[in-house]
Amino acid sequence: MNLRLILRWALNAVALLLLPELIAGLRVDSYAAALIGALLLGLINALIRPLLILVTLPITLLSLGLFTLVINAFLFWAVAGLVGGVHVDGFWTAFWSALLYSLLTWLVSIALGDDSGDHHPRLRR
Repeated sequence: MNLRLILRWALNAVALLLLPELIAGLRVDSYAAALIGALLLGLINALIRPLLILVTLPITLLSLGLFTLVINAFLFWAVAGLVGGVHVDGFWTAFWSALLYSLLTWLVSIALGDDSGDHHPRLRR
């Protein structure tokens, strides 16, 4: 398994552990729960989120893309319902948690650099 992927997963779990310090109504009971939550969020964002965005494309276009924030909140809330150690009090807690989690995981991605696997130099004409 790719070491960078494991590191990203671990740091995303740390980000999930930090969220309750910043957002009232969110509770993460343990690092194990955060690891499972980060894994599920990653899988759901990779597999289910694109389908939801496609299905809700008319609403997303009318809202100038802001509806994707609602989708993110719904998915965060769903993961909290699936993971025993992650608890969300309501929609707005899920909304702000998803928004801040997205920001933190984006920062993790920037810090770890590109992992596209394309490390070959580009040919120029």
